[in-house]
Amino acid sequence: MEEIIQKLTLKKEIISVMESCTGGALANALTNVPGSSEVFKFGAVTYSNEFKIKMGVKSSLIDKYTVYSLEIARDMAKVISEFTSSDYGIGVTGKLNKPDVYNMTGNDNLVFVSIYERKNNKYDDLKILVSSENREINKNEVLNQIQTKLLEILNAK
Repeated sequence: MEEIIQKLTLKKEIISVMESCTGGALANALTNVPGSSEVFKFGAVTYSNEFKIKMGVKSSLIDKYTVYSLEIARDMAKVISEFTSSDYGIGVTGKLNKPDVYNMTGNDNLVFVSIYERKNNKYDDLKILVSSENREINKNEVLNQIQTKLLEILNAK
């Protein structure tokens, strides 16, 4: 994450996140880096549909695609970017190998991630299959893949 914070700082770009299944792990990883306060604006953990909607995720999208979908990860990423006027917004939703009694649809081991670049109205998406029964291991796998993708995006500019 240090390299991500350095690149964002050099470019004077801002990032914010809206997480569900990772429970704030991404915001935590970013803010563990000294100087992250210069580039990290806001992290929201929206574990329930209710609070995704309160943050601006469209309930009609949840109804149409379910909360566990790329469409919702994309909406989360865009909503948080717009809410905070950030250059990048990251949305994370899915299941970490555990059924959700409130949302029974979808695979229990699939996580959807979208990284939204506001300036170009562009999305970079990930679908991550997790295999461990250990939530911490699954969260770390998701974080590693987000970090790799975000570095790829920042290095391409």
